Amino acid sequence: MSAMLAPELNENLHWLNSDAQTIAGQRGRILALVFWNASSVYSQNLIDELARIKAKHPLGLAVLGIHLPKFDNEIDDRVVMKAVNRQRVTFPVANDRGWVTWQHFGVTRWPSVALIDGEGVVREIIAGDDQIEVLEKMIGDLIHDSATSQSMMEQAFRAKNAEERTALSFPSGIAVTDSHLYISDTAHHRILECTHQGRLLREFGNGHPDLNDGPSNEAAFNSPRGLCLVRETLYIADTGNHALRKINLISGDVTTVLGSGKAGQPREGVSKHSSDNSLNMPWGLSGSNDKLYIAMAGCNQIWEYELGNARLRFIAGTGDLGIADGPGRNALFAQPAGVALVQQSLYVVDSATSSVRAIQLQQNTVQTLVGQGLYEFGDQDGERRDARLQFPQAIALDPNSPILWIADTYNGSLRKLRLGGGGMSTQQLPQSLDQPAALAAGAGALWIADAGAHEILRYDFSSELLIRLPIGE
Repeated sequence: MSAMLAPELNENLHWLNSDAQTIAGQRGRILALVFWNASSVYSQNLIDELARIKAKHPLGLAVLGIHLPKFDNEIDDRVVMKAVNRQRVTFPVANDRGWVTWQHFGVTRWPSVALIDGEGVVREIIAGDDQIEVLEKMIGDLIHDSATSQSMMEQAFRAKNAEERTALSFPSGIAVTDSHLYISDTAHHRILECTHQGRLLREFGNGHPDLNDGPSNEAAFNSPRGLCLVRETLYIADTGNHALRKINLISGDVTTVLGSGKAGQPREGVSKHSSDNSLNMPWGLSGSNDKLYIAMAGCNQIWEYELGNARLRFIAGTGDLGIADGPGRNALFAQPAGVALVQQSLYVVDSATSSVRAIQLQQNTVQTLVGQGLYEFGDQDGERRDARLQFPQAIALDPNSPILWIADTYNGSLRKLRLGGGGMSTQQLPQSLDQPAALAAGAGALWIADAGAHEILRYDFSSELLIRLPIGE
């Protein structure tokens, strides 16, 4: 691109975790101006990589974030601030409600990074989370060529509006047995084992974001989410590590099943070592005694893992972002987040298209039940063709009736979809939900990970009471 002087940031930007920032205030450093979205896993991958690059160049590189709302809910600064805290964003972020800065810089997609040199000149705009090597090299070259960057004193960033410390932090995964409850305490990077009343029994993971196997107190996870129990083994979608992990519930030992710690395109087949194959942001898990199904949000695909022979097999999704039905190899998904296996059907909540999809596993065909497209969302009950969701993240089968429960995350509600062609309705609850991110049905109740409120709730089917569990308090 031809070099241009970077336009100054609009004074009407809503700065969320810092005082107002300017382009001029970063003169002397290389500035990475990041255009991102709170619900985009591509953005999350990029933010994680930028944190690593920033750590290598603490003096020469400054980072500012410009958030662009996709969903109506993301116009609310509080919602975006939740994402900033959940993703551990360590640089100033502004919410650009009207996409003004995006237009000023001529950006056309997220995530994108505008690289601005120490004189305030835009040297390049790099789009996509798959450009990390290019981004890292360009930043290194710009810092090397800049005489002033290395002499700048670093200004420590102290974030405003951080979440209050709570016993749970953005819990985003649940599994339940007749006697126990398992929770992904996502932002605390650990897995908890509790009673149904919320008494903490065991915790797995040392609380630091890392990829370590071993005993429960030595193992480490990174933003774990989906959980699935198979006999005496708990499988974990270790999202931040791009890995599938498991806990032997007898010994408490943690093992990596698949994944190297870095995002990559999965490959079919048996891996001799867990690190021989890559995953890309696994979010949701569901399964039976011999198979696991993985919602791979980072590559917009559904995969199957055969437990008996440790074989990974592709099910559906070309990898491109979108919504399209038909044979699994031709279908399009957009950040599949939650899965529920019901006999020979796998139900999927596709978060970025605000949709519910069904995969007939024997024929390997995909059908959309609710949802219309990447920018079609809302909060509407009724027949399937009319119903609308907003960024749903979890799905579970009612054990007593042909109903799929759906965590309608950005609408802060619990929805019901009746199987057999029925419509969608909203379950009335005694309190509103705050970005529910996981569901599990069992033991006479529906268990809800109310991530934005840092709580686990139990909705009793018989009494219709909604009870908050005092986990870790």
